[in-house]
Parts: sequence; structure tokens; C-alpha cells
Amino acid sequence: MSHGDEQGYSDYGDDTGHTRTRLPDHDPYGGAPRRPGRSPSRGLITVVGVVVLLIAAIAFANRGDQSSGNTSTPKSSRPHTSPTSPTGTHPVQTKTNGIPSNFAHTGQGAESAAANYAVALGSADMFDTAKRHEIVNTVYASEAAAARQSAMDRAYSSREFLANVGLTQDGTPPKGQLFVSRVVPAGTKVVSSKEDETTVDVWYTTLFGLSGNASKNPVTESWYTSTYVLKWTGSDWKITSDQQKDGPVPLGRDQRASTADDMTKAVEEYGGFTYAR
Repeated sequence: MSHGDEQGYSDYGDDTGHTRTRLPDHDPYGGAPRRPGRSPSRGLITVVGVVVLLIAAIAFANRGDQSSGNTSTPKSSRPHTSPTSPTGTHPVQTKTNGIPSNFAHTGQGAESAAANYAVALGSADMFDTAKRHEIVNTVYASEAAAARQSAMDRAYSSREFLANVGLTQDGTPPKGQLFVSRVVPAGTKVVSSKEDETTVDVWYTTLFGLSGNASKNPVTESWYTSTYVLKWTGSDWKITSDQQKDGPVPLGRDQRASTADDMTKAVEEYGGFTYAR
């Protein structure tokens, strides 16, 4: 399985070019909320809950050891770093074909590589033949790149697939619309590790669709986890195989969808990141 279908856009593992495109039940750019508005009582409960949590947090932070009269917290009882806090080394400083490269030969290096490769493989550049070839040859090991290239070329050139996502036959959006395809990693984890091979899970959300007032495929979000088997080539981590599954999917909040103009502006103004653990 490869990244042509990793965002839930297309299944080309069986070379059929069949696609699946997820669309919202209602047009989010029409201004209608995704869910019924939050009731006054619910909003009040939320505010009260936040206040209670803040008071509890302040009280806990200021609490000393009442039994001994010592106001300092013993080092052994101080809270440890949360698993969701940023940890590890700084992002790499080098890039190959615009993609971060030269990751450390460590588990953290493999996680960073997997996250950055997921971003590249989920980008809009994958819909451009020349750029797609460049990305695949950069992130995959040489023995895997050729097979992935062939499968992806068939998927991304499928007229049915391109029509379903609202693109023209050459992979470009209709005039006046902006094509959005972006992966935003939420976390990574090492599943297994050997000296020169590491398997990494990357949990991420995707933004995919066409932003524009006339769009019939508005930008929506989805959640996936991709598993990458990475091989150490002597100088960097490269993908030898990968697969994807849905979720975990968080519960959506009661937020009104942005207008097409706001979405287009955000995509154009907010750049991506170099991810590192």
C-alpha cells in the first residue's frame, strides 16, 4: 500500500484506480455549523468546569508539604515530563529536494524521518508527475522506489480519481480554486527496532479538498495512522514499506466551518514544519 491512498483518496494497491472521497454531509462553506449550536447551559457548565480546574491547578501548584512545614517539593516527587511534551533533539538542518534529511541513526531519528516523509507524501506536490518522482526517490529506499513509482503513477493519472477529487486531467485545480492536500503529524512512536531497521507509527490529520466559492469538494479533515518500515542506508533512514489505517479520530468540537476565503488565506499564509521528536 502506498501514499496515493494513504490519505483516504485512492486505492491503487490492486491497480484498479478505484477511489473513495469523503465529503461532508453539508457544504461547510455555506456558513452552517457542523453541529447544533452549544446551548447556554452547556456553555455555562464548560466555563464553570474550566474555572474549577484552574483553581485546583493553582492550589496544587502552591501547596507545600503541610506536615513538615517545608514549602519545597522533594525532587523525587516532582512530576515527570509528559509523554506529549516535546522531547529529544532539534530538527535536522539539511534538506534533500526540499525534504528534511540526514536524520540521526537512532529511534528518535527514525521517528523524525517518518513524520517528515509523511508530510511530503501527503502534499499537493504528489499530484505533479515530476515532483512526485522526486519525492518518492527521496524518501523511499532504492529497492522500493521503483515499485512505488509505478503504482503511484497509475493512481495519480487515473481520470476517475482526479475527477472525484475535483482536479483536471493534468492534476491541477479548476480556475479560481486552490487545491489543498496537507498532512499534519500529531505524534509518532517506535513499534519495533533493530540495528538498521525501525518500524514507526505516525498519527496525523489531513486537510484535503478544493478551496473556493464554487468548490464542490470543500476542504475537509480526516485522521489516519501510517506505519513505516525504515531502513538505515548508511547515511539516512529510507522507507522500505508502508501501510495506513483510519484513526484514532478525536471527537469534533462545536465550531463553525470557515469560509472558503478564510481557508484559502490560511493555506497560502501558513507554511509547514520540519518535524522532529
